[in-house]
Amino acid sequence: MDLFNIISVLVSVSAIFSFINYRYFKMPRTVGLMLFALVLSIALIAAGHLGWDLRKPAAALVSRLDFNRLLLQGMLGFLLFAGALHVEVNELLRHKWMIGILATIGVMFSTLLIGILAWIVFDAIALPVPLTGCFLFGALISPTDPVAVVGILKDLGAPAHIETQMAGESLFNDGVGVVIFVMILGMVESGREAPWSAAALFFAKEALGGIVLGLLLGWIAYEMLKRVDNYQVEVIITLGLVMGGYELAHGLHTSGPLAIVAAGLLIGNQGRALAMSPVTRRNLDTFWELIDEILNALLFILIGIEVLVLEISLRHLLAGLLLIPVVLFARLLSVGIPFGVLERKSPFRSQTVKMLTWGGLRGGIAVALALSLPETPYRGTILVATYMVVVFSIAVQGLTIRRLFARWFGPQTSPAAE
Repeated sequence: MDLFNIISVLVSVSAIFSFINYRYFKMPRTVGLMLFALVLSIALIAAGHLGWDLRKPAAALVSRLDFNRLLLQGMLGFLLFAGALHVEVNELLRHKWMIGILATIGVMFSTLLIGILAWIVFDAIALPVPLTGCFLFGALISPTDPVAVVGILKDLGAPAHIETQMAGESLFNDGVGVVIFVMILGMVESGREAPWSAAALFFAKEALGGIVLGLLLGWIAYEMLKRVDNYQVEVIITLGLVMGGYELAHGLHTSGPLAIVAAGLLIGNQGRALAMSPVTRRNLDTFWELIDEILNALLFILIGIEVLVLEISLRHLLAGLLLIPVVLFARLLSVGIPFGVLERKSPFRSQTVKMLTWGGLRGGIAVALALSLPETPYRGTILVATYMVVVFSIAVQGLTIRRLFARWFGPQTSPAAE
């Protein structure tokens, strides 16, 4: 079965599950799709124990898709651009210090804390994972997933300041998390620790270089959009920006995710306001919303069926269960400490910290990074732990966030409240 056939099957399954969820279950779309795919995968595994070996052909189909490559080098650029298009830069700048701290220092702090606590957990249940492997787990699981977070925000109706902080942080911290992950992985593979100066230079080149490149490419695209009044051509320009920009960033060894976020913010604000007619804005929004919905559907179906290729033991399950509260605890501290320092007088500080903690969902990026780990004795342990944290995040946190939001903020807080 070639790639087109596999994608055809996934799109067909997404269509069926989307219909069932919309017609009967009414769950948030992404959560529903992942749960249906997960239930189907578990049913195939159970069928194997009853004598119908359906898991092997299904697992073979899943393994044909390189999830890491498909997401990180294919789908992610489109999803980030679609999310960044509708983030208000003025609102982002109002909360720039908080978003900047959460997306950088917060991710670094969480990586260290999760790494140390994960090492304690793995050691306690006799799973041999070195400290460097635990820091890799901390780096891939610390960032919130922009795809999952923005998907939840669409239907939540959160106050503007919370929506901006959650969306802004998730759009930037995944790029920062990928840079930290790659940096630690490079140390693991080389067998030696990089000096702080080299690590700082690598981080600056990847993160800051990606943002500068994205702004430059976004400005070029903006200048092109100003000189055209044809929405078909303008849509193609944005497509070229995303696809060519992501590949160029990869070739220049800068962060592709951060480059696309920066370009998307520029086009979504200055480009929409000054370089597009109302017809173009309407059609461009429709096009990217469709891209976003289709790729989201495929992504969460893939997350659900990825369990078919995991080798799971009871100790793996125990480690995953113990690490779920560890990840939430690290998230609470990495959010709560900056808010305690910078937002001491905010009347909604406590509620906002709770919201950012519980609403900081993990998703496909964490799974893709875990799958990119080299073959080591502990790769399977980290992969299962990552998968369990992601499933809990999407299924439990994603399904309960609306109810908890109403409890924390109450009816007095309107969607536009500050």
